[in-house]
Amino acid sequence: MPAHDTAHCPMTGMSRVKQEAFKVACSSCNLRELCLPVGLSRDDLEKMDALVATRRAVPRGETLFRSGDAFQSLYAVRTGFFKTCVSSEDGRDQVTGFQMAGELLGLDGISNDRHSCDAVALEDSQVCVIPFADLEELAREFTDLQRQFNKIMSREIVRDHGVMLLLGSMRAEERLAAFLLNLTQRLQARGFSPSSLILRMTREEIGSYLGLKLETVSRTFSKFQDEGLLEVKQRQIRILNQGGLHQLVNGAAC
Repeated sequence: MPAHDTAHCPMTGMSRVKQEAFKVACSSCNLRELCLPVGLSRDDLEKMDALVATRRAVPRGETLFRSGDAFQSLYAVRTGFFKTCVSSEDGRDQVTGFQMAGELLGLDGISNDRHSCDAVALEDSQVCVIPFADLEELAREFTDLQRQFNKIMSREIVRDHGVMLLLGSMRAEERLAAFLLNLTQRLQARGFSPSSLILRMTREEIGSYLGLKLETVSRTFSKFQDEGLLEVKQRQIRILNQGGLHQLVNGAAC
């Protein structure tokens, strides 16, 4: 079993990822309309229930998988928040994405059977473990699952293109505005407020993702607050003028 499946790290004795072998029912999950089983029939959902047999707890700061680990499963985030990152040649971590409840982790490992990034929990989290070999076999049996999986893969490609646009053509203000709007849209789809949020990531992690220095991120947050776009209290953010943020992003896209 890979090291990240163990309950304790042999080097430090610290608690790592805990796997719980109990039944996880996709059919009764309130995230099924956001996750892989979306749109599946009752019979197909029962087949998914048989496939997703375990849930895994990942404490804040712990790693679900690391770059170079053998790829065996996909992970549907049930609760919590993750970041994915890769290490640059000088040893710094480059954040490549943030994942929340209802989204999949581990797609990076499909191409060469090894993970190409680290997945780190930004808060105490739980994931549903989906063995990929079993998923492939099940997808061959019914096309709705294969179609949904293809949609998820396509969504990841579109998201990557969006990040390329952010990094390639937008100023700092436009990058941060687009990031906040994307975050609130995703949270709203999960039943949270469209205007109030608590950032699970640090400003340094936001800067890494957006290709900005920490000082630039902090300065831009302050600028948005001065202009009446946001109310900022440490990690608590309240969007006061969503139209103004949209105008910033739309102006950059023209």
